[in-house]
Amino acid sequence: MRKKIVAGNWKMNMTYDEGQKLTSEIVNMYKDEAIQDVAVVLNPPFPHIHPVKKLVGDTAGIYVGAQNCSDKEAGAFTGEVSAKILASFGVNYVILGHSERREYFKESNELLAAKVKQAIANGLTPIFCCGESLEIRTAGTHESNVKFQLTASLFDLSPEDFSKVVIAYEPIWAIGTGKTATADQAQEMHAALRRHIASKYGKEIANETSILYGGSANPGNAKELFSKPDVDGGLIGGASLKSRDFIDIVKSF
Repeated sequence: MRKKIVAGNWKMNMTYDEGQKLTSEIVNMYKDEAIQDVAVVLNPPFPHIHPVKKLVGDTAGIYVGAQNCSDKEAGAFTGEVSAKILASFGVNYVILGHSERREYFKESNELLAAKVKQAIANGLTPIFCCGESLEIRTAGTHESNVKFQLTASLFDLSPEDFSKVVIAYEPIWAIGTGKTATADQAQEMHAALRRHIASKYGKEIANETSILYGGSANPGNAKELFSKPDVDGGLIGGASLKSRDFIDIVKSF
């Protein structure tokens, strides 16, 4: 059975005190409201990782992730953070290939392939992001574009290693633009990605791969999105910065 996952991407937000307050609220709500069978992943900026990890403690079902890692194992790379370092702090997940990293930092599919391999080698679960711009969606080449991202960055992995990856589909045109992908559009793309995975790794691995929706999910649309057969959760941006909204999304299955 595929794992249901709701991952909160804080992006470059939250002071130390704000992050502590948000984490405490999420952990307490998760416990108080007896949420089960949904893995929650908190992905704060790097300086928050250790204090957030301490607050999460041994809470079953809540994990800590990072928003990025280096493609290098170690060395003279000022400002970078390796997967090995993250693992040493008890990090469980790492977001790779987010649309903002691709656009603003020009991260290529080849670079992301190297990052994925570093993450897996150090016991981290990559949340690998893929998606298309409005221009690509309008041109009707969105499906082939997103499939290519998977092929170029992930399809060199062994079946065993690919099974350790979580996919997050980002309709970039629906993030922070006021436009919203419908639940049917999300399902269509998730199903296409699952078929693409099956074409390389077989139906069994494809059916076990969690595919998250990363297009501005919120408490108002999460229930409909998560009801779709190929949508296994969400990679949540803005709504992850409000504890009540985030927990309501987690409870939307």
